[in-house]
Amino acid sequence: TRNKALCFCMHASASLAVSVFWGLVEMLAGYLAHRVPSSLPRTETLVPKEALVLMNKNLDVLENAVQLAARQGAHIIVIPEDGIYGWVFTRETIYPYLEDIPDPKVNWIPCTEPRERQSMMQQRLSCLAKDNSIYGVANIGDKKPCNASDPQCPPDGCYQYNTDVVFDSKGRLLARYHKYNLFAPEIQFDFPKDSEFVTFETPFGKCGIFTCFDIFSHNAAVVLVDEFQVDSVLYPLAWYNTLPLLSAAPFHSAWARAMRVNLLAANTHNTSMHMTESRIYMPEGVKVYHYDMETESGQLIEPTYPAAVDWSAYARSAKPFLSEQSDFPGMIYFDEFTFIELKRNIGNYTVCQKDLCCHLTYKMSEKRTDEVYALGAFDGLHTVEGQYYLQICTLLKCQITDLRTCGEPVGSAFTKFEEFSLSGTFATCYVFPQIILSGNGRLRSRSRTPLPVLVMALYGKVFEKDPPRLGQGPGR
Repeated sequence: TRNKALCFCMHASASLAVSVFWGLVEMLAGYLAHRVPSSLPRTETLVPKEALVLMNKNLDVLENAVQLAARQGAHIIVIPEDGIYGWVFTRETIYPYLEDIPDPKVNWIPCTEPRERQSMMQQRLSCLAKDNSIYGVANIGDKKPCNASDPQCPPDGCYQYNTDVVFDSKGRLLARYHKYNLFAPEIQFDFPKDSEFVTFETPFGKCGIFTCFDIFSHNAAVVLVDEFQVDSVLYPLAWYNTLPLLSAAPFHSAWARAMRVNLLAANTHNTSMHMTESRIYMPEGVKVYHYDMETESGQLIEPTYPAAVDWSAYARSAKPFLSEQSDFPGMIYFDEFTFIELKRNIGNYTVCQKDLCCHLTYKMSEKRTDEVYALGAFDGLHTVEGQYYLQICTLLKCQITDLRTCGEPVGSAFTKFEEFSLSGTFATCYVFPQIILSGNGRLRSRSRTPLPVLVMALYGKVFEKDPPRLGQGPGR
């Protein structure tokens, strides 16, 4: 069984929100209103003292919210990726922000055993966890000197890593993780030589950790869950929402459902960069609700952990639906999909690309003349801002009635679907459903209330066809 715990994810908005994690008792936590200042210096003359001042200003904001969450009973605090020092650095300008983070095997409590000025952030984060008796997760930078005997040593003689650290409730350095899949602009950091699988035991279950775009990888995201059997993943991120298929909340919820694990996602909040959505995701859905600082309320949760789904079982047993109309191409996030238009208010359609065939059965309340929907399939290697192999079935609303806009971002829909069933002949078991999940290998409606659908998707990752090293994607 999954044990009970409580999480506090750092997020940016103007107020605190109450979130329920999992367990059989009522427990409260929150999200923090925090945005990294946009005016951080970007010059090569920045000195460590100035960097420390800037990071301490951010931690001052975080500390107040951590204390409040701890008084409410929170047990885990997750701070977003880049949440302490921001982003857009060169290797030179990030250096004053970095600290030498030791292997957790050293059994070190920085709060009570300070070593040097070079570990001031670790010391403060350690004290934040210790003084509030919580587990703290933060994203900071690690530096490791190297020399010419190492053929991969950077010319400046130092490895620099995007790093997550975890401190336990006594302030002990419990875990350290170096991000394996870097975003393209992260030129200030180096790729680790090997992927790391970081897990640790807590009083409320076995946890693992990775960062932002790592969620697209087999190493470490899938291995962490499938082979190391973690109960929960602690997930700092700086993710920009990319409609229609890669908006943070639906994608992360789909990942938690498909992997059957709890996901504690703390995203940087920057609306100008379309970065939003810090949530607590569970296998059966998101468990988040808000309060206005005047009243508080709780919720009893008794989660279920569904069995694995064979996502090809239903589609491979179904006969393709014949259509007299021709398909047409459309682009989603630089990938060319094969689409077919939904012409009527009731219909059965199949669209195929390479080895993937997507089947749709649906019923609309009415077929509006001002809205167009299409069924799409993609089976191929995504190659822009990263390389990873995808198989995707999607039903989506086109931006306008012009079919050339199918796949463009859409903000609203008025067409209501009374029934729908979406399935595909996937070559992978790693399929992430965005909308309503059933357990038989297809996505279908389970509500009697007609739903205004923007997009639904079965998002498959074929890891064995990925290039050896994943690149960059819709986050940092």
